[in-house]
Amino acid sequence: MAFLGFSSASYTFRVIIFLSLFFFLCNGFSYPDSSLFYTHHHRHNLAKHNYKDALTKSILFFEGQRSGKLPPNQRMTWRRDSGLSDGSALHVDLVGGYYDAGDNIKFGFPMAFTTTMLSWSVIEFGGLMKSELGNAKVAIRWATDYLLKATSRPDTIYVQVGDANKDHSCWERPEDMDTQRSVFKVDKNTPGSDVAAETAAALAAAAIVFRKSDPSYSKILLRRAIRVFAFADRYRGTYSAGLKPDVCPFYCSFSGYQDELLWGAAWLQKATRSLKYLNYIKVNGQILGAAEYDNTFGWDNKHAGARILLSKTFLVQKMKTLSEYKGHADNFICSVIPGAPFYISQYTPGGLLFKMADENMQYVTSTSFLLLTYAKYLTSARTVVHCGGSVYTPGRLRSIAKKQVDYLLGDNPLRMSYMVGYGPKFPRRIHHRGSSLPCVASHPAKIQCHQGFSIMHSQSPNPNFLVGAVVGGPDKHDRFPDVRSDYEQSEPATYINAPLVGALAYFAHSFGQL
Repeated sequence: MAFLGFSSASYTFRVIIFLSLFFFLCNGFSYPDSSLFYTHHHRHNLAKHNYKDALTKSILFFEGQRSGKLPPNQRMTWRRDSGLSDGSALHVDLVGGYYDAGDNIKFGFPMAFTTTMLSWSVIEFGGLMKSELGNAKVAIRWATDYLLKATSRPDTIYVQVGDANKDHSCWERPEDMDTQRSVFKVDKNTPGSDVAAETAAALAAAAIVFRKSDPSYSKILLRRAIRVFAFADRYRGTYSAGLKPDVCPFYCSFSGYQDELLWGAAWLQKATRSLKYLNYIKVNGQILGAAEYDNTFGWDNKHAGARILLSKTFLVQKMKTLSEYKGHADNFICSVIPGAPFYISQYTPGGLLFKMADENMQYVTSTSFLLLTYAKYLTSARTVVHCGGSVYTPGRLRSIAKKQVDYLLGDNPLRMSYMVGYGPKFPRRIHHRGSSLPCVASHPAKIQCHQGFSIMHSQSPNPNFLVGAVVGGPDKHDRFPDVRSDYEQSEPATYINAPLVGALAYFAHSFGQL
């Protein structure tokens, strides 16, 4: 095999040498030196981990996922502009937004969920973030600016840019991508209540984030959220029913759209404080699955998040009409507390919450966030979790969340951090096109669609650090091979990081690091 002028006989040796050179040119230092990424923990006597450092990096990660025209203050400097004609296939401007994971597709469903969770992180814990609050808001606005474009036409949402099947047949940098940038949408004839309601939730949550710092932008977001939710509720259906060949199996809506309608209404109620949405929740809550006993919270199923969010209206705001959501929230929490009545979750021998083999760390970060947020609400209301005849304090919830976050940061059988750039040992071969291929600065010539697979299948470390990226994580036996082709365990995703931002802010503050 020949690649970039290398003969097959010396390919393995030379690719390692050249990737080391690429790494230096793209990142500014030699690959083996991790000291620039590793912040020693000894400065904080009470905490084994530097949560502030991890927080900074968890937000920085989003800059590596940016699509569109990059700003002058771009900190992930090995990235360049990409997707500058996105949307042109349907004569609409869809430049910007985020690539969801290690490919070059803009999937609207997980991008909206990412935005909602980043916003919720700021709403609950932004007051603790100090210097990182501005960076978190920038990360949110990069997404909401795109979501405003995607919802610019009434009763239409552009939900995906790029043909995922064609994109996945290539291993190329986003700056080089030449696969067809198809545009997919939902409208009256092809409804998508799930993606539409999640988009409404994202816009509404972000409207709360910017309410004081940018009131005019906040109002734009909220007006759009109201319009998009009305569309979601009026024209009902799952988006993957009409767009199945294009969005499945990547981001099929397996849980239906009812959870997103409840979730979207909850966020609009919080953002508008309107009786309209409060009444909507009271009338439709049970129909939309408020009491369903599911305990997985992520980009597809929002029930658990909606229950925790709505519990605040009773616990903190004292709205007795939604008192049932305290019980619904308790049921979810009980399901993840080891040994509690109604406990149904699985943990690895090393103590990591394990939901499924594919991108499991997303459920670790989302559940940890819900535990901390519910603990905050319970503390405010001076109450506890009731699991049958057992009682659990907010402190117990926080300790469970801390164990999960600490495992992610290195307290695990492999003594490995699952965040790129944090700690002395972390994944070096993440499943990510831009990170794994030579950056434009070191290799200006285009790397063709199939050429990149030579590096994808190699054992060489990625030349570009996607700092802050959290990968899918270990299997149910705490094993992690660090193999680039293993997308289930080695691929990062925006929706893994988004809830982690809030959790890290909480712990950084709790241990006096912020």
